[in-house]
Order: sequence, then structure tokens, then C-alpha cells
Amino acid sequence: MTFDTVLVANRGEIAVRVIRTLRQMGVRSVAVFSTADAGARHVAEADVAVHIGPAAARESYLNIDAVLSAARRTGAQAVHPGYGFLSENAQFAAALEAAGITFIGPPVGAIETMGDKIAAKAAVSAFGVPVVPGISRPGLTDDDLIAGAAEVGFPVLVKPSAGGGGKGMRVVHDAAELPAALVSARREAGAAFGDDTLFLERFVLNPRHIEVQVLADAHGNVVHLGERECSLQRRHQKVIEEAPSPLLDAATRARIGAAACDTARSVDYTGAGTVEFIVSADRPDEFFFMEMNTRLQVEHPVTEMVTGIDLVEQQVRIAAGEKLCVAQDDVTLTGHAVEARVYAEDPARGFLPTGGPVLDLAEPADVRVDSGLARGSVIGSDYDPMLSKVIAYADDRAGALRALDRALAGTAVLGVTTNVEFLRFLLADPDVVAGRLDTGLLDRRSPDFESAPATDAELVAAAAYKWLSAWPVPASDLWATPSGWRMGRHAPTTYRLRSGERTDHVHLSGTPQHATAVIEDGESRSLSAVLTGNRLSVVYDEVQVDYLVAADDGRIWLAGGGRTVAVEEVREAPVRPDDAHSGDAELTSPMPGSVVALGVADGQRVAAGTVVVTVEAMKMEHALAAPVDGVVELLVAEGDQVKVGQPLAKVIADLTVEKEES
Repeated sequence: MTFDTVLVANRGEIAVRVIRTLRQMGVRSVAVFSTADAGARHVAEADVAVHIGPAAARESYLNIDAVLSAARRTGAQAVHPGYGFLSENAQFAAALEAAGITFIGPPVGAIETMGDKIAAKAAVSAFGVPVVPGISRPGLTDDDLIAGAAEVGFPVLVKPSAGGGGKGMRVVHDAAELPAALVSARREAGAAFGDDTLFLERFVLNPRHIEVQVLADAHGNVVHLGERECSLQRRHQKVIEEAPSPLLDAATRARIGAAACDTARSVDYTGAGTVEFIVSADRPDEFFFMEMNTRLQVEHPVTEMVTGIDLVEQQVRIAAGEKLCVAQDDVTLTGHAVEARVYAEDPARGFLPTGGPVLDLAEPADVRVDSGLARGSVIGSDYDPMLSKVIAYADDRAGALRALDRALAGTAVLGVTTNVEFLRFLLADPDVVAGRLDTGLLDRRSPDFESAPATDAELVAAAAYKWLSAWPVPASDLWATPSGWRMGRHAPTTYRLRSGERTDHVHLSGTPQHATAVIEDGESRSLSAVLTGNRLSVVYDEVQVDYLVAADDGRIWLAGGGRTVAVEEVREAPVRPDDAHSGDAELTSPMPGSVVALGVADGQRVAAGTVVVTVEAMKMEHALAAPVDGVVELLVAEGDQVKVGQPLAKVIADLTVEKEES
């Protein structure tokens, strides 16, 4: 090794994961952080941490000058970019090279070629790598694309040459749809990447997304480490990945691996990279090059689990000039690994981003968890919503799926709504269990998902938590304890609780160790509860469940019995004999973020459907419109940071419109 100090130009779980390997290698690690991440886990775990700017990524993690300055100030000889941010930025790699600092990644030329999908297809085709039939030369006009589409064959896939993440991509099923699709795709690609160059590919029916991990050193050695199945994705963003793929046989695995190695050779690649292929589920022996990611992938842990090779360590060693530690014949795939990405999002509300403080945290100890979370972290709207990855391993695929489901049952982020319940729903799908996958499966199944509201036992547990929190110690004063004690019949302590679409009254009587609970006017059931710090043990109707519990902003978070729920205490609705404003409406934020636009002025009269406020979070905009005619009362200003559920505006229903006489 020639590096003694490496700067990690990233944040969150990938920064923590890279720092872990650097520590094992005896290399001093340097973290960089924005103002929003001052208390983040990767900052605490690094040997040195440098502040590089405000929360906005373009002023911190994407600021090349700031990252370079941090590397110089700390004496870093190399920079590991992780994934995202500057990881595939050729300008950043060139700037490091000019500064005499090693970029732990491929050469600038490889990044530039593979970053241009048209150039990439030309490069790999010259090495005999199969590509999807299509039109992919520079400077194609809309007329060129329309004229060539018939030869490609419908359905076609319109793709931007720059960027990724599905932006600018359109599936077009017949010639009549193509002109409009090209216009919208150019507009979206230009806005997202500053480059509206498009090309066409034949759309592969029943497509599966299979990628191959490669390693290449500066001495001419290239190997592949098998493939990963990444077909379970939503809007081109992967959600669950596994290795190896249940689709490929040994012969196809060897052929696709060789094609991946040739892809790396076509651009004189060095380091770790991933070659992505599209494979038809109907013809699994036929595969086509899609693109090459010139960095470490989010899903790299599943490859590490089945090969036993630490990819970050290999990246560092290759960048330091060492030869590969393995030859192709040394690589074996043993067992099966599956990874699930935990996101701060609400599947029950269209996968809108969420956020908030991490009040408490439960992460399974018997599987691998790559996480950037820590108790007290605040999940904001400035960065990607992925929080962690849960990776399970077993001798076979069925065992790995079962292990991952058990691990997710023990995963909880109290204070932040996540997709964990949806992940377990997906793992139970019969097609997923059987390995009958394609890239559209997740989007087809998403509408079937419903987040279950709190059960009776969970409502009672939430009420018990509130009750116990109000119980004094010692509880010797009858007048100070909420036992409901009276000279005659005891009066219960009542809580009105809401979970999802469910709102119920929970009545508790007695003492915590010897209580009864009644939900609305139902049957009285036995209850005993003990609260010790953040642990709540409840025996309700003779069934015991232990919960991790926390409360914040009027909500009680419970993690136990295999899931996490949030229960809100709500006030009794006011009773007014003449409810003059029963038609009034309140607009609340569906996600944490910032107010980027106000469509109307305070006091303005609007019609139903008029956009009042637009909120942005994690590069997603959500416009809120007036549901009724009326007068707007604005409660926020442009630029304000808002929470989930925060009132943004009120629309006072217009009651001045006279009804027509019949």
C-alpha cells in the first residue's frame, strides 16, 4: 500500500461503508460534510472530518474546489468518491489528477466514453459485445429518429445520451406516439443533464436487468465477479437486488461475464465497474449491453457476500498500483445474497419522500446492514432518500429471502416513515419468491399495497405509553395518579388516537400492572404495561409484545411484533351548533421540503383546482391546489422549510354564492 490517508467524497451509508474498510486496512480516513451533516454518522466514524459548505449539494458535496481543498488540507493522497455526487464526474477526476491526488476510480477517458451512451455503444460494439438494435449516432434530429424507428421495430425506447435514473426515457408503442415522445424526452433530458441528445433502442419485451461486476488493474488483468439481478425497480430505480441471478445458467453466466470483461477492455478500464445488460425473460440466453457504471454500485454488497471479496479494498489497492488479488479461475460464487434498500418514503402515499428526526433506531444484528443512520440524525430533503441497505445471505435463494424478511421485521426507524413494510410485501409476492422477475413487476404490484393501520393491540400500547408517561413515581398519591379512582365507580382515562384511516377512543382503567382497556364501546380486556426508558412491554388480552417506543410532535412511534407504526393523539373535534365554515379546507405538506413557489397571493379569491403552494423535496415537486372555491390564507412564504403534515394554507370556502332559485 502507498496510501496512508484517503478522503471519502460522499456521505451517508456509502461513506460509512468505505471508512470501515479503510480502518481495516490501516488507512487514515477523512470525511467531508455539509452544514446539514455536522452530526452525521460518517463524520463521527472518520479519523478526520472537514466542513465543505452549506446543505445544498451543489455548494458542498458537488463543489469540486471545496473537496480538493479538503484533500490538500488533510494530506490525502487519494479520494474515494463512493457513488452519486462526483463519482462519475470526469472534470473532478481530471482536477484530482492535476493536483497530484489519486482518484480511486477509472481513467478520465473511460468515464467520458461510458458517460456518453452513444459513444459507449460504439466502443463496446467494436469489441464484439452485443448491443440492443437501434439508432445511436451523434446529432440525431427528430426527423432522423422518426425515419429510422420502423427499421428498429416497435416498441422502441427513447433514451437520452447523457445522465441516468430513467429521466428522459420513453417507451413508444407505435409511430403515431413518437413525435410527441421525442419532444417531451428532449425537454426533460435537457433540463436534467444540460444535454438533449437522444437515441433509439428496440424495447425488449419482459426485460430483466442483469449487471456484472468487473475488476481491472493497470497491468492488463480483468476479471468478472458474477452477476446481480436488479429487475425489482421502481421508475428505473432499483429496490431489491440479488446475486447470483435466478435466471442465468452456467453457460450464459460465463458468456455474459466475458462480455463484461470485453466492455472494460474497450475503454482501458481500471478499478471496479459494473456493466449493465438487458435480458429478455423469454430468451434468457440472449443479452444486450445497456451501459457501464464507472463506479461502485449501491448493490455491491451482494457480490461481496457471494464471492468473499471486499470491493472497496480492491478499489484502493488497484488505485495504488497493485495487481489484482485473483484470477478468473479463482472466482467462485457461493450461496445467495439479497439486498433491500430502506428509503425515507411513504409507499401508501405514492412513495412521497418523508423525513424527520431519527428518534430511535433498530437494525438487525444477524445480517449485514450498511447504514448511515444514528439516533438523533435528522433526515432532511437535501439528499437522496436512501437511508440504509439490509443484506441477507444463505446457502440458497429461498433461505436468503426468508432471512431478509426476518431482518426487515427487525428494522425500525422511529420518527421517519420508511418503505420497510412495502419491502416485506414485495418479498412475499409469489412471482418474486419463484424468481419470475421483470423490470415492470414492482410498478404493477405497487397499486396493490396498502399500509395497515394500527391494530387494537398497537392502539392500546400507544395509549399505555401515554398513560405510563403521566404516571408519577412513586405513585402513592391517589389524587396525582391517572388511575380513574373515585369514591364510587372508577372513571377511565381516555385517549383519542389516529392511525391511517382509523380513529378510535381508548379507555384505560386501574393501574399499569392491573388495568383494563376498552376500545370505543367494545369489550373490556385485560392490560398490564411496563415502561423502562424507551422499552415498553405490554400484555394485552393475555398476549405479550415488547416495543421500542418514542414520541415526537404529537405522534407515538412503536416498533414491535415485526413492524413499525405511528399513532397520533388527536383532540376531540369541536361541536358547534352552526358550523359556518364546514366547507373550509386546509392544505398540508405531503412531504418534508421547501416551499419553492406560491401560486396566489394572501387573501386572493380562487377557484377549485388553482395551484396555491408548490413544495419540493429530493428533486421532486408537489403542487397543492385549492379543493374548493374560496379565499386563500397563506401560512408559509417562499423558501420556508416545512414538515410532513404542516399546514401551508387555508381556503375559506366561498359562501357568498347565491343558489339559483328553482
